Amino acid sequence: MATAKNDRSCACSRRGAVQTPPACVSDDCPPSSERMDLDRRCLEECPQLGIMDTLQLLNLQHNLITRIQHLTHLRRLLFLDLYENHISEMTGMEALSSLRVLLLGKNRIHKICCLENLSNLEVLDLHGNQISKIENVSHLSELRVLNLAGNSISRVENLRGMESLTELNLRCNCISVVTEADRLPRLQRLFLSCNIITSFDELACLGESRSLSELTLDGNPVALETWYKQAVLRCVLHLRQLDMKRITDEERRMAGVQARKEEEKKRESHKQTIHKEKRRLAIRNAAQQWEGIRACLELPPQNGLKEEVSPENSPAHSPAQSNGLAQEPSPDEPRRVSPGSGPERLIAGSENKLRTNSRPNSPRDPKLQEAGGGSVQSLSLSDSHLAELDGDTLRLFGPGALEALERGWGVQTAGAVTVITFRYINFDTIVPTLPRIRVKFPNLSHLIFLETNISRLPQLAALAQVRRLDQLTIHPEGNPVVGLALWRSFIIYRLHHFNLQRINAVEVTMNDVIAAERVFGTLGHIAATETPRCRLLLLLEESRKRQLQFLLEGRGRRAGLSPEELRDNGKLLGEGLSRALFNYPSRDCNADSPEEGAVESSERAAVTEQYLQELVQRASDTNLKGEALHKLWPSMFVEMVRDCVLEMRDRVAFRQASLARLSQTK
Repeated sequence: MATAKNDRSCACSRRGAVQTPPACVSDDCPPSSERMDLDRRCLEECPQLGIMDTLQLLNLQHNLITRIQHLTHLRRLLFLDLYENHISEMTGMEALSSLRVLLLGKNRIHKICCLENLSNLEVLDLHGNQISKIENVSHLSELRVLNLAGNSISRVENLRGMESLTELNLRCNCISVVTEADRLPRLQRLFLSCNIITSFDELACLGESRSLSELTLDGNPVALETWYKQAVLRCVLHLRQLDMKRITDEERRMAGVQARKEEEKKRESHKQTIHKEKRRLAIRNAAQQWEGIRACLELPPQNGLKEEVSPENSPAHSPAQSNGLAQEPSPDEPRRVSPGSGPERLIAGSENKLRTNSRPNSPRDPKLQEAGGGSVQSLSLSDSHLAELDGDTLRLFGPGALEALERGWGVQTAGAVTVITFRYINFDTIVPTLPRIRVKFPNLSHLIFLETNISRLPQLAALAQVRRLDQLTIHPEGNPVVGLALWRSFIIYRLHHFNLQRINAVEVTMNDVIAAERVFGTLGHIAATETPRCRLLLLLEESRKRQLQFLLEGRGRRAGLSPEELRDNGKLLGEGLSRALFNYPSRDCNADSPEEGAVESSERAAVTEQYLQELVQRASDTNLKGEALHKLWPSMFVEMVRDCVLEMRDRVAFRQASLARLSQTK
């Protein structure tokens, strides 16, 4: 009842020029041709007022009236009060075109209607009814006060066209979203207490209002928020009263500070959104360029391998099988552990076991697109490549991302990088950067290759150029080498000095090392002992060349070395030499420019051609000598036999001649 009285008094106190007459509570009230008070008369219908066509004010509140009727001749009526009756429909007022105040609160009305001809209406009170929707009021351009409190309205809508509305009362409804309030140019007071508004986003339109000065939101869930008052003041800048309390200067200042912080947060969020979109486009374009390169290289399809999301699913990575050599896994099998390894390093460096195995911008690859978070630092970003640093992980997408390796890296930043991921970059383009990676990132322990066209075993030997490596991940997609049976054994053998702990998330065991040595050890030993010196110098890198040169000039200068001496020399050169012969030289690894790389490549080609020509010439000469011997041998054999027979015909003379030759030899 208190709320109803407040809503009624609120509507009646702001009727402007139209004033409510003093209430007549008895039959002794003097009659008037302009006013009539029929309050609390237990009337069940509107009375027939005869010829009182000059009547301007009619009070019928607190009766039992169920229908509005008998009022069509009151053409001058300005004020009609039907508060607290039993009216269910707003009919019977179509002829009251002069009406300015209409009070229909506390009735049983379900729908707002029949107001088309009441264009001069200034105050409309419909509080305490059963109305569920605001409608049929947009034509009331003169309406200044609209009271719809205590109904069942769920949305604030259909208010356009009410250009004179200054007060809107919507207390005690079911409103969750406020819209179109910014379309009321003169709205000053808005009452939204006791609704179900839960978020400031549902009040966004109030921020566009330039005339709103009073607002009530108490009784809503949103009013329980910690920064409720500051948030409202930040949204509605011109507000003077909130929940019937005056806004102080301090509160307005705090709201301004909060508003600036919120604006900065929005700008930062917008900036991050733009960066994420650029990142997504860069990865997509890098993937498209890679598809073009892949088509040119005619890489084999990876349909069968794409389904293998985890490296453990691949038969080549099974712990019970080492590259085609079946082995029985033993629970007591010894495992190699290096000082730098541990559960933390193995987990942190695994890149979450390859966070994705599908193309970006596809339904199967949401994580890659979301990888750019607040802690990710973009190092290089263009339309077709991306280089970003995420904690201890450096991600490179597209060939252009390799330029990030040339930037000035701080000692602390470079030392924190332990994982580098390459994607959509041809491996032969990566190889020249490995020496720089060795120098720049001393704590690097994990390399990940996704779609880099690693197709041959010798390419894997190039990884020996980095400083250290605990884990290596080569994803099956875009890397055909993973389909080879011995690729894992070759890595274990060639990168033995790294003491690798995991390959494609599968732990390297001692059995794996023994199996790899069994397959490639003999081959490497033969290559180290039987390969000509010039060929060794051509294959080995500079440090190995100097070591080999010293040993060959110091201990291998004598001609006619025995097999035992050759084996000793092989031991002196060390096991590393046999592994180093499995080399993958980069065409421009030591070149400062493409021209120098071309010159070095041509020189290497000339040396190779000369070596092959010498081999062919020697083989040809040997063949010619063999053919000549084959032709001359019969006659030579006959002459040799004849000479022996003639010489031994006189045995005594032959013995004396033989003794004389022996004496001369001594």
